[in-house]
Amino acid sequence: MVAVNWNLKEAQLLARLKFKKVPSPIERDYKWPGVYPPMQHQKDTASFLTLNPRAFCFNEQGTGKTAAAIWASDYLLTQGAIGRVLIVCPLSIMQSAWQADLFKFATHRKVGVAHGSREKRKEIISAPYDYIIINYDGVETVSKEIAAGGFDLIIIDEANAYKNPQTKRWKVMRGLLTPQTYLWMMTGTPAAQSPTDAYGLGKLCVPDNVPKFFGAFRDRVMEQINKFKWIPKHTASAAVHAALQPAIRFTKEECLDLPDLVYVEREAPLTAQQTKYYKQMKAKLAAEAAGEEISAVNAAAKLTKLLQISGGAVYADSGAVIEFDVSNRLQVVKEVIEEASHKVLVFVPFRHTIDLLYNYLTQNGTRTEIICGDVPVSKRTDIFNRFQTQPEPNVLIIQPQSAAHGVTLTAANVVVWYSPVTSIETYLQANARINRKGQKNSMTVVHIQGSMVERDLYKMLSRKLTTHQSLVDLYKNSLDT
Repeated sequence: MVAVNWNLKEAQLLARLKFKKVPSPIERDYKWPGVYPPMQHQKDTASFLTLNPRAFCFNEQGTGKTAAAIWASDYLLTQGAIGRVLIVCPLSIMQSAWQADLFKFATHRKVGVAHGSREKRKEIISAPYDYIIINYDGVETVSKEIAAGGFDLIIIDEANAYKNPQTKRWKVMRGLLTPQTYLWMMTGTPAAQSPTDAYGLGKLCVPDNVPKFFGAFRDRVMEQINKFKWIPKHTASAAVHAALQPAIRFTKEECLDLPDLVYVEREAPLTAQQTKYYKQMKAKLAAEAAGEEISAVNAAAKLTKLLQISGGAVYADSGAVIEFDVSNRLQVVKEVIEEASHKVLVFVPFRHTIDLLYNYLTQNGTRTEIICGDVPVSKRTDIFNRFQTQPEPNVLIIQPQSAAHGVTLTAANVVVWYSPVTSIETYLQANARINRKGQKNSMTVVHIQGSMVERDLYKMLSRKLTTHQSLVDLYKNSLDT
């Protein structure tokens, strides 16, 4: 038996996930509200969705599929085909992506974000909002209210979260669906780990496309080698393709009107423990700064303490490291990696946090290597070479100063900033590791943020503000807000 490289087979599968374009009334009758007109691939995606009450959207990250889904759902609301929309997505993009895009592209609609206590979620769901945005785990908390809420369309973003039909999350969602419910499932990486991942997605969205039981589907797409090992069959991609229909997919490369480099924000809310110590550190720094002139160097040093808490580990004056619960941020990194179409670089400024993230990713099965000051040059060279030329590792966790200059890492097309740095030069040079000669794919830079100091610092970096005053102003603003 010859083992099939599923990464290759998946790529072949994705290449086949095209659609036959059929004109939709949305292109003729719709006014396309928003701050800018849609690109053609967004019109095609919106048209496709309006014609398919149950459908998959596999457009790559950064191609504007959120806007396309908003335009399509708004059209259906306008036509009276649906009455309300429920958007289920990761916590990290509830506001930074979905709420922000609804404010841009459907300004005439009422939008509620169902987050917080159960009572608060219930109150928001019962209010007269056209769109309700909720995170995966929040659905179970208020499932009865959702069932009674009149949601005719459910949009699930980063739908791989529903690939396992044995989870309570999947079963709760299945209980909310009726034969009349519209369901659009969106992800750039369907069946990324195994062809069996398609079973849960297909059974939830289009159950007639898959067998009644998982075992029958596994036998259709996998071959058992021994008691413990299964490999994909040569016919697996065709079977997965049939299970995940109707579907549409646009890659970044097909969208010629997209910029080569896209910046996105992902929210990683501070945990209760982080919030407590973040407030304590702010109060301490405010007391130290009272009545004193602060230099840019001192401002950067003091901001570092707030950044360390936000990232999950603080270095005490004694040299000891204090770790915090940073589960929200780790989950966001994992989500971005799972959605990436190619390899990923994760820049982490603080050494101890690198170990924390490395342990988390390896425990979750991600092939990861570390590049930092502790890694000898010869070993770094070997890691870089394998990253560029071999299937693994898939992810490099890098301390920015250790690989910000001169290294080509174009096997990746996604850069994740676990935490921001205070140096604009380091930031730009680190991003340039993927934006170099030899890069064949459109690129994405992801800013992970959970605190005000991080949001302000990313703004400063994006605007390329390097002056003495900007850093001092950022420090003062962080203590005042």
